[in-house]
Amino acid sequence: MSSTFALSREHEEFRHVVRDFAEKVIAPHADQWDRDHHFPVDVVGQMGELGLFGLTAPEEYGGAGGDFTSLCVAIEELGRVDQSMGITLEAGVGLGINPILTYGTAAQKERWLPDLVAGRSLAGFGLTEPDAGSDAGATKTRAQLQGQEWVVNGAKQFITNSGSKISSLVTVTARTGTRADGRPEISAIMLPTGTPGFVAEKAYDKLGWHASDTHPLTFTDCRVPFDHLLGERGRGYAQFLATLDDGRVAIAALAVGCIQACLDHSLAYARERQTFGGSIGRKQGVAFQIADLEVMVRAARMLTYQAAAMKDAGAPVPVFKQAAAVAKLYATESAVTATRIATQVFGGYGFMEEYPVARLYRDAKILEIGEGTSEVQRLLIARGLGLPVE
Repeated sequence: MSSTFALSREHEEFRHVVRDFAEKVIAPHADQWDRDHHFPVDVVGQMGELGLFGLTAPEEYGGAGGDFTSLCVAIEELGRVDQSMGITLEAGVGLGINPILTYGTAAQKERWLPDLVAGRSLAGFGLTEPDAGSDAGATKTRAQLQGQEWVVNGAKQFITNSGSKISSLVTVTARTGTRADGRPEISAIMLPTGTPGFVAEKAYDKLGWHASDTHPLTFTDCRVPFDHLLGERGRGYAQFLATLDDGRVAIAALAVGCIQACLDHSLAYARERQTFGGSIGRKQGVAFQIADLEVMVRAARMLTYQAAAMKDAGAPVPVFKQAAAVAKLYATESAVTATRIATQVFGGYGFMEEYPVARLYRDAKILEIGEGTSEVQRLLIARGLGLPVE
């Protein structure tokens, strides 16, 4: 294991607990889940029993009251054996639990958090639409207030944890009016999955993350009480942007797990694979590529846990936002490169689905897209440096 950034003894002990769970419970089945596009609800429950969904939640809701760094450690270790289970945890906490924890009322927290924290249910967050995502002004989903009810109509896409049999809630951004300057007022509305008119369409046939739950959603006259507004009216998009800062670091942790897996598999294969009377690891062309993987995982891990430490220390928002963007950009782009290197090390076998590097290769690309594309990260970093870039 490469060195980590300022992790305590407790964090490292926790890492071993999650690694043991991942290797015994998830790793033996990851390839089959991937082939079958199977979302293992029972394993999500076991992750809940281990306390993974409640790492950052207060004890009053069944959580551990722990720090953000611990969540990143858990995501990294799950992602090392299965990126699908890593993103299930990342989205379940970062996009499902955290918005409620941060912006919810006492009643909303008491209603939703216990089951979410225990892994008995999952929640998602619906921002992206066919023509809207980063461009919040293009949001077409609408929530009209009729009496004491919100009536929601519209559609969302690429929504994680939104259509499984334990999905209980999706918080969606929607137009709830027009501001004085003519811009749309965007608010966050909590929609229970059983709401009439709420439809999780057929799961996507994705390039990777086959064992994660991802659906397009449609809403037709979905009626929910007024108290299903999450946070302040008109602040839905701003709330989600703040949520994304944490999510970027968590995605970076998922990418670190991917790079570590590439290094682990490539190193083992280079020692075992024999050609021309010796292991391929004796050849500089192979050895140097594996050395590059070691550099990538060390750098990505340090950037990721440095940002996580800033979050836990309560660093100023602009400082943390910059660190989060840097970590996300470097770690995810390195993960894509790492899977290409690992596939090359395996040669023709790397192109075969029976080898884990093929799954890693497919899984990695989305890391550069989800929770803010690489282009968005570069934009944020440039602005953080004081450049007036548009």
